Amino acid sequence: MFIQTEATPNPATLKFLPGKVVLEEGTADFRDAATASEASLLAAKIFAVPGVTGVFFGYDFVTVTKAEGPEWQHLKPAILGAIMEHFMSGAPVMASATSIAATAQLEGDGEFFDTADTEIVDTIKELLETRVRPAVAQDGGDITFRGFENGTVYLHMKGACSGCPSSTATLKHGIQNLLKHFVPEVQQVEAI
Repeated sequence: MFIQTEATPNPATLKFLPGKVVLEEGTADFRDAATASEASLLAAKIFAVPGVTGVFFGYDFVTVTKAEGPEWQHLKPAILGAIMEHFMSGAPVMASATSIAATAQLEGDGEFFDTADTEIVDTIKELLETRVRPAVAQDGGDITFRGFENGTVYLHMKGACSGCPSSTATLKHGIQNLLKHFVPEVQQVEAI
């Protein structure tokens, strides 16, 4: 099994491509070992590597975030070993269908917007789905809609995007400009 690695715009995050489907649908974002161990054996194995602070699963990639201090050259072999061992075992990535549903439910919870703005929100979501999320996934992250209120779009940044130094520029100059162009009601975009 050959696992490719790619740098991301976030120097604390590295993207691992195992050459297999990681998650059929949605994404899973783990920020602590306790949550990871309940939902995913693979995430738990990666969190067992000292210095790992985040694990994110996309369709065909795993993004790992490290703490300040340890260097990738020391962490990478152990992470590659954990990913390879897991996929070679044939075990599922998520512990159960229930944990996949719980993760998907967490991602969908907390949306807020006025029902009068449903058409605007649908347009915003379509733009995010077709133009923003595919590009962000290439960098090992994900962005999901959280809300729309008084001309402000609220987005949740996950994976490599979470804590990335260039995420503010992406949010303000890329996503905000795109949404303002296609949806005149959008005045600004904020991360939550």
